[in-house]
Amino acid sequence: MNYKFKELPFAYDALEPYLDARTMEIHYSKHHKGYYDKFVDAVSKTEFNGLPIEEIFKQASKVPAAVRNNGGGYYNHELYWNCVGENGGGEPKGKLLEAINKQFGSFEEFKTLFENAAATRFGSGWAWLSVKPDNTLSVSSTGNQENPLWDTAECQGQPILTIDVWEHAYYLKYQNRRPDFIKEFWNVVDWEKVAKRYEEIVK
Repeated sequence: MNYKFKELPFAYDALEPYLDARTMEIHYSKHHKGYYDKFVDAVSKTEFNGLPIEEIFKQASKVPAAVRNNGGGYYNHELYWNCVGENGGGEPKGKLLEAINKQFGSFEEFKTLFENAAATRFGSGWAWLSVKPDNTLSVSSTGNQENPLWDTAECQGQPILTIDVWEHAYYLKYQNRRPDFIKEFWNVVDWEKVAKRYEEIVK
């Protein structure tokens, strides 16, 4: 399999003022690209080379640390870019909103849970909205570059929404104010993309 480093689906300044252009450029071209390059190099030296990355994550406990960690950084960032966009903000509609209301009580209660998962993740990591194997929704967080697809994840599922709470994702604009960054994140979430992923999983 030819693992691809995909183009950012919007301009660096497209998410201003919530995510600044300089942070976006560094985040994508340095951090994300660095994980991709290291993953491709690490996996090429193993018998896991050529497997879809989701299949690698299903046996994360068995693959070399360089493969799972850099693979996580590559995959997680790619999902992150495809959760946000110029048309972000508002709230989900249709089946996803119905599922959120059923699982969490309301969209506002979901946001509170998600914000808490992101804000209380000690050190570096991610917060997630995922579809569990029984098609219910879950909110969780993971450390470093782990994600809910890993066989070692405490809360496993298919992620449909994520926020990056490594400091490189927000520090130039928000410094140590992670909660402020998390609040502003809702202004750039592209719920149409998130809902499409949800419907593809539960169909």
